[in-house]
Amino acid sequence: MAHEDAPPLLRDVDLRNDPQAASFVKHETVQVVFATTAGELSSREGPNRYAAGDAIITGATGDRWSVSRERFEARYQPLGAAAMGRDGPYVNRPIPVLARRMAHAFRMARSAGGDLLQGKPGDWLLQYAPGDYGVVEQGRFAQVYRKLGACRT
Repeated sequence: MAHEDAPPLLRDVDLRNDPQAASFVKHETVQVVFATTAGELSSREGPNRYAAGDAIITGATGDRWSVSRERFEARYQPLGAAAMGRDGPYVNRPIPVLARRMAHAFRMARSAGGDLLQGKPGDWLLQYAPGDYGVVEQGRFAQVYRKLGACRT
């Protein structure tokens, strides 16, 4: 049974058809450690479970989260001469993501049956692909995301 004070759980969201959503690109150098065992870490937005081999990421703002190995390899590349799969610095690939700033508190599953993330008013709901979501706090979003086509100063 859901707690009475819990924010609404969003379901069947598709930002491709949302006029309040736009495409953004993230630019961030992160530090990565690959998990040797399964576990869970707590992010600002909620729990992040991971399996052995998944990436545990620390972002430029100090935030930590996990990414499955397959998804990590598609979205990040090692910096310098480092090899994929080794601990160290990585940068995200410039892959557009749909994002919408939310006016009210909300909850959203990262994926079907995945970790349940929670956003506050002003946080951003991200859609990486149909059924694949993230939540980013406003301050962090402003630091690492740029609207697609927007000029960088």
